[in-house]
Amino acid sequence: MRLEAVGRFEGGEKGREIAAALRVSERSVERWRRQWKERGPDGVRSQGSPGRPRLSEAQMVRLERELERGPLVRGWEDQRWTLARVKALIGRLFHVSYTVEGTWRLLKRHGWSWQQPARRAIERDDEAVELWKKEVWPRVKAPRRPAGPGSSARTRPVSR
Repeated sequence: MRLEAVGRFEGGEKGREIAAALRVSERSVERWRRQWKERGPDGVRSQGSPGRPRLSEAQMVRLERELERGPLVRGWEDQRWTLARVKALIGRLFHVSYTVEGTWRLLKRHGWSWQQPARRAIERDDEAVELWKKEVWPRVKAPRRPAGPGSSARTRPVSR
């Protein structure tokens, strides 16, 4: 498409006509024209997608070392690595920006996985939980009410 625009530039067509014919914005056509004037036909060739940023193997080794040290060392208040925290860490260490989803893919590619605690909190009181389930929950749980036609709910005619 860009090379077709170059042919039209050489033919003297106006930017508006080229944009309409190629179904692109006039702004793109003018950018291509400027690149063509500065660097010739090769100047308008697509550079391709920049692709996703990647960490080198050395950077990945350093990241893993930092992750193993834990978030407390890096100033977070607890020992949980969240994707947002790992994303921030990558940005601070390597000046590379990942999305949260991209951070997850990077970690997954290198064998990391999400974790859940293997044991319950020390503060948990199983007896209190069972008592609550048996005594409080039945009182809190709302009873189901039948509704609509055919239900046992009676309606009174309104008198005027």
